[in-house]
Amino acid sequence: MCGIALLVSGIRIDLSPLHLDSISPSSKAQLVFSLDDLKAALKRRGPDSLGTKKLLLLPSNTLNSGNSWVSSVNEETHVLGNGLGVSEYLAELVFVGATLQLRGVNPVSQPLVDSSGNILVYNGEIFGGIGVGSDNNDTEILMQSLGKCCSCRYQEHTTTCNFKGQGKGSVPDLLSVMKGPWAIIYWQESSKTLWFGRDAFGRRSLLVHWPTMDDPRFLLSSVSPTSSSLQGSDFEVEKGTSGIKFWEELSCGIFSMPVDATKSDGRFLGEIKKHEWTNVMLKELIEWERVSVEPKSEELHFSRSKSLNAECDTNLASSVSVQNVLTALRESMMRRISQHKIYQAVTFGARQKETVPVAVLFSGGLDSMILAALLDECLDPNYEIDLLNVSFDGESAPDRISAKAGVKELRRVAPLRRWRLVHIDADLSKLTWEKKHVLSLINPANTYMDLNIGIALWLAAHGEGWMSEGSSNGIDEDNRVNYISRARILLVGSGADEQCAGYGRHKTKYRHGRSASVMMS
Repeated sequence: MCGIALLVSGIRIDLSPLHLDSISPSSKAQLVFSLDDLKAALKRRGPDSLGTKKLLLLPSNTLNSGNSWVSSVNEETHVLGNGLGVSEYLAELVFVGATLQLRGVNPVSQPLVDSSGNILVYNGEIFGGIGVGSDNNDTEILMQSLGKCCSCRYQEHTTTCNFKGQGKGSVPDLLSVMKGPWAIIYWQESSKTLWFGRDAFGRRSLLVHWPTMDDPRFLLSSVSPTSSSLQGSDFEVEKGTSGIKFWEELSCGIFSMPVDATKSDGRFLGEIKKHEWTNVMLKELIEWERVSVEPKSEELHFSRSKSLNAECDTNLASSVSVQNVLTALRESMMRRISQHKIYQAVTFGARQKETVPVAVLFSGGLDSMILAALLDECLDPNYEIDLLNVSFDGESAPDRISAKAGVKELRRVAPLRRWRLVHIDADLSKLTWEKKHVLSLINPANTYMDLNIGIALWLAAHGEGWMSEGSSNGIDEDNRVNYISRARILLVGSGADEQCAGYGRHKTKYRHGRSASVMMS
């Protein structure tokens, strides 16, 4: 995934249309970080390229222009303090983009700026709604599509808009039909409007710092930087909390901020509004609520008096349901890995034996086993597959034991595939720096549960461990060699047990209090 950020100074922002319950409180203990700190945090998310663009907004009287105000894009940026040093007659928007490129045959760097002066930083993938060719980069295609959107202020779009029908209508119209995970920050030059937001299910992170009296900047970022200094805070890793609540997670949805200059003094004003999704099917999916069904005892325990035909009918219906789920998962897997031209099975006639484009965060449980098996069906057989397993208790950890059993089963059902079980060992008591780093990555989440899950995922995604020497399908653990996975796509299966009551405690709750107790747990 990529890393994106925006730093806005010099604009007086009205947040009243959002009806926010609370805004990050002012505090004498301020979080101090520089633009370089932010870029360093984003660079880890986008190792292929890191770029910045600075948009300056100037009142027209400073340039003897006939317009009320003008804008210009600058390659250079400087470190912004707390926003108090920016001239009251100057507004500044700094866009930062770090790219991990997965699609397209030509390198792409963010931020993107088109000939009209529109600016885009984007973290996501497009799997439908907008046509993206197999050789194309989806960020470039999105930029082209956004450039065709209506340039009137959104509140005028349904009434006085003279839009002729090219493209997808308004920006919310386009983002509402786009399928896939995304977070976006987009400056529309023609309407002098800043657009930003996340997909309806929040599958890409985007944090926000709303302006306060002490820090009037408006900030957006994929991740919070590990601050260069924490002045006056009671930050303690052992507590898993930070004394400063600087960031909050931006709610899912599409936001806009049109910028205007006041006629009296030329100062810039912006009003942030949240927009409704315009795709009816998406709105229905968001508003859908799972219906609680109390299973009947005869559905849970088949009576021995049932006829053979009745049992066959039940098994057949169950089999059809299972196949429907597997078909949907298989289609999802194909979309996830087949639309990338960044890697190829054959390059200049030679097979890339060491190329591992996709890895699975692997515990040996049901989720990861199904993902690995489906990946084997969908991925070119020339590639190896890394199975990344984290253990805090060496070879005796339950997940390590199940992972070993799981890879044996995978080698049995898919013997032609080269499977690599990567053993990633860690000692929680010695991960002081890692805890601090992960706490900044998961911010504003800060509970022990968040930290423990975050540490495990971070170690697995890092991909550094050991494997058995010799054949990648070998199991001789006496010959260990260090190994770092270079996979650019990581698959993780999680949530099925939580959503479908798959844990043993759910069964115990059901025995004692039926479905109501399960729902409470």
